Amino acid sequence: MAFKNHIRTLTAALLWLGLLATTRAGEVTLLNVSYDVTREFYQEFNSRFTAYWKEKTGDTALINQSHGGSSKQARSVIDGLEADVVTMNQPLDIDLIQKQSGLLPARWASRLPNESVPFTSTILFLVRQGNPRKIKDWDDLVRPGVSVIIPNPKTSGNGRYSYLAAWGYALKKSGGDKTKAREFVGELFQHVPVLDTGGRSATTTFVTREIGDVLLTFENEIALTVKEFGEAKFQVVVPSISIRADNPVAWIDRVVVKHGTAKVARAYLEYLYSDAGQELAAKHHFRPQNPTILARYASRFKALELRSVEDVAGGWTAAQERHFHDGGLFDQMYQPRK
Repeated sequence: MAFKNHIRTLTAALLWLGLLATTRAGEVTLLNVSYDVTREFYQEFNSRFTAYWKEKTGDTALINQSHGGSSKQARSVIDGLEADVVTMNQPLDIDLIQKQSGLLPARWASRLPNESVPFTSTILFLVRQGNPRKIKDWDDLVRPGVSVIIPNPKTSGNGRYSYLAAWGYALKKSGGDKTKAREFVGELFQHVPVLDTGGRSATTTFVTREIGDVLLTFENEIALTVKEFGEAKFQVVVPSISIRADNPVAWIDRVVVKHGTAKVARAYLEYLYSDAGQELAAKHHFRPQNPTILARYASRFKALELRSVEDVAGGWTAAQERHFHDGGLFDQMYQPRK
């Protein structure tokens, strides 16, 4: 009897393993850890990729999403969140994951086109309908009584890009005088009543809580807000100059090896560069890298001077060390309101 029970147990175990193998062969799950304002884009992109992968391989790809302030998301991955892929709004966050966890190689950016940046964005202004404060450019943000909503540059890539866009404007206006740039950015953040941790929460502060006269955020987030709440409530202001916001992506090597998802994770990110992926990016107001598709959607992207982080601050490593590390220029300039 014991022998028969053993055979039954062994047979059941083998059947279970067989079913498990079959499930794994036909179904794969990815976790995409992303930043705050990509929810709507990846909801649609994931559906498109799942259909593409099913047609190509016969397998089912299930994509789970995690969203939050970009730096907080990077910290979550470092602390153990098992992301198969990360889709961030700045290379700095993926570099941080690499340096502090070793989960992917130092040259991760060289593995996909355009330094692993499938599309870009920029920082624009959103004001209330009628533009009651008559805001047209950066200098208007530091006029007396103007309240500006920007997320925290310590936790949000959105906030860092806004900070660096302001820094770049001040440098250009002053002929490269860093002291005057520091004075301007310091004054700007004295007009910020609350520092939210991410871009979407900053939008909530401006739109739902009705705090502030102007919101600084990504172009795609502004387009989404106007679409959702209507042009009767808000309007877009395009400053004379802003920052080019690169949106890099990477698969996390140690995690995809552990999960057995390396093939589908790479295909998922490569699909961002496909015509379908680039068209979808443009539809959601991200600026595609494909010049033909960018030209096709040119009417929805505002014309303005865009400077890179390299031009403005010497690259992300230098920007982080000088501006955003604990005790850096931002900490020296910003005094929380009491």
